[in-house]
Amino acid sequence: MKRKRRVKIKIHRIIILIVALLLLLFGVKLLIDSITGKNENLPVEGPSVEEPIKEPEEETTGHSDAQENPQDKPETPGEEPKEESKGEDTPEDVVIVENPEAIDVLVNRTYNLPDTYVPGDLVKLTDVPTVLSNPEVNQMRSVAYEALKQLFTAAKDEAAYDLYARSGYRSYNTQVSLYNSYVANHGQAAADTFSAKPGQSEHQTGLVMDITCEAMNFQLDDTFGDTEEGKWVSENAHRFGFIVRYPKGKEDITGYMYEPWHLRYLGVELATDVYESGLTLEEYFEQ
Repeated sequence: MKRKRRVKIKIHRIIILIVALLLLLFGVKLLIDSITGKNENLPVEGPSVEEPIKEPEEETTGHSDAQENPQDKPETPGEEPKEESKGEDTPEDVVIVENPEAIDVLVNRTYNLPDTYVPGDLVKLTDVPTVLSNPEVNQMRSVAYEALKQLFTAAKDEAAYDLYARSGYRSYNTQVSLYNSYVANHGQAAADTFSAKPGQSEHQTGLVMDITCEAMNFQLDDTFGDTEEGKWVSENAHRFGFIVRYPKGKEDITGYMYEPWHLRYLGVELATDVYESGLTLEEYFEQ
């Protein structure tokens, strides 16, 4: 009896020792991750992932006093630079686009939308499956929405894939709230890698839709590009006037992380040209 009891005690001690070692290893891993800055909980947003939150009261910006500079106009479609007032919030290398309603307007860290711009032809997404209940993001410009419906129908008819619209139009003020919340939670340096500053988000154009599928649990993640639905979208979106705006390996050009879910409407002809060129929109316009 004593021998059996001793064996049980030894086994019990061994189990306790193993658990202690596992806890120690887990603690070491957490320490290493904190030192190296690894954070698997950062949003994978780029300029598009987040869900809109309640808009704050309108804020003033450095854009309102901008004046047109006729001597230095870029050849990029839809863009006429303005000489910025020397406000604290407006870098000198940023220009405010003159034609934000242009289908081919380029919006990025350099070319910004006016803070007052709201597309005049926004329509509700009534004929495609959506994910969020927020009425603002369930909108697109009418021409882009008609194309999105065709894309979703083709995915279903040609490949039996069900696509879902998650986030479309977002106002300037919504982007203010989103960006500021990310800066507060993660710091500006980190926030700038996955969130667009106000005026720099393509969502404000009304020409963008973030899409997802059931295989992604209706979330936005770069693994969408590895799903059958994501592969089909990447290869066929141009047929309906869309491009994957932030492709893999082009982060240093677009300024944002790879976003296989972020579709930008350009019209069939331009979208096909950009797709076949293998270039980003920035590179295409610089040719």
